[in-house]
Amino acid sequence: MYQRIKDLREDHDLKQKEIAKILSCSQRVYSNYERGDLDIPTQILIKLADYYDVSVDYILGRTQNKEMSK
Repeated sequence: MYQRIKDLREDHDLKQKEIAKILSCSQRVYSNYERGDLDIPTQILIKLADYYDVSVDYILGRTQNKEMSK
C-alpha cells in the first residue's frame, strides 16, 4: 500500500508537499504515510482514491484493477 501511494503520486508528477496540501496534512505526516511509519486513516485513503480516481482496494493492494466499481 505504501509503495502504491508513492507510485501514484510520482505518476501524477506531484511532490509530497503538494499532495500533503491536498490532503490537509503536513509534508512530514504524508512522508510517514509513504514510508509506512504511520497508518493511513480511512478518510485519507478515501481522499487519495478520489483524487487519483482509483479504488481504495487498489491502494490497499487488494486488486490490480485501478478502476472504481460503478
